[in-house]
Amino acid sequence: MRRPGTADRRDFLRLGAGSLGLSSLTSAASAMPASTPERGATSCIILFLVGGPSQLDTWDMKPAAPAEIRGPFRPVCTSVPGMQICEHFPRMAAMARRFSIVRSVSHDSSPIHETGQQLLQTGGLAQAGVELPHVGSVVAHQLGARRGMPPFVIVPGQIGNTGVNVGHGQGSGVLGHEYDPRFHPVASIHDRDLRRYGRTHFGRSCLQARRLVERGVQLVTVNMFDTVFDKVTWDCHADGVSLPTTLDDYRTTLCPTFDSGYSALLEDLHDRGMLDSTLVVAMGEFGRTPRLNARGGRDHWPAAWSILFAGGGVHGGQVIGATNHIGAEVRDRPVSPPEVSASILSALGLSVLPAQPIHELLG
Repeated sequence: MRRPGTADRRDFLRLGAGSLGLSSLTSAASAMPASTPERGATSCIILFLVGGPSQLDTWDMKPAAPAEIRGPFRPVCTSVPGMQICEHFPRMAAMARRFSIVRSVSHDSSPIHETGQQLLQTGGLAQAGVELPHVGSVVAHQLGARRGMPPFVIVPGQIGNTGVNVGHGQGSGVLGHEYDPRFHPVASIHDRDLRRYGRTHFGRSCLQARRLVERGVQLVTVNMFDTVFDKVTWDCHADGVSLPTTLDDYRTTLCPTFDSGYSALLEDLHDRGMLDSTLVVAMGEFGRTPRLNARGGRDHWPAAWSILFAGGGVHGGQVIGATNHIGAEVRDRPVSPPEVSASILSALGLSVLPAQPIHELLG
């Protein structure tokens, strides 16, 4: 089993510099419309699960593993035969045919939040202070505005301090500030729809994202949290005051909050006839250690984790890839962060080389 590491800013810069090579710095900027004129999606919502959900306690459970590996939760069957997820996602379990799980995402760069945040949202790492653009900035650059709305919006605001003072991959990078995201704070919403989304900041943000897409925004990123410190997030070290989250918080708060917001978003998009044209991607920056730490929490683990795809031409009800018997490493169909960002752009009718989309998802 690979030992989780820690890294300071110098480690980040040293380890990150070799991710994709200098040529990748311009690959996203040179994205071109795909040759096929018909696109599966015309918009995308990215739910960024800041902190990094544990694969073993959400969507890749290992019930046969020892207790110190499998954790405290039980798997439940979903509406898709053979697909099981955590018991604390009951609404997701009932609608599993509308989303697919990729269980084999991994990277071998520094195991810190900022590395994963850059990789998942841009497809590469900053080099020599030069940052790659977020996929939303690529969309803004290539497709422009629609119906008078900004093409790329972040709700409710950008990611702040997550431990290392480097970029989080949410800007326009080499494309220039013209293609930066607009920020859309979430005001109090008094709406009967909110009952289904959950009366939480995340629920309100998901509802806001749906409304922005309806009005013409092409890519919306919802940051579930703006930091990993001094609040309950997916970063379940169980370290105490500054990193307080425990797996019990997954049970009482995080899983129910996500279950409500995510399920209501997919239901609403489907009921409005928008799901086929709206790609919804839910992802964190890495997974968590297979073995529980001494406090009953889990630490950073970029060697294997799960993300969710739905709508926008995605074939739902699939499980793509697999990890080994303790969720520690990818056993089948490894998926790299550049493939994830390429899949988002491909679904929107853009192609970026050298990365290719996850073809099993998009057909």
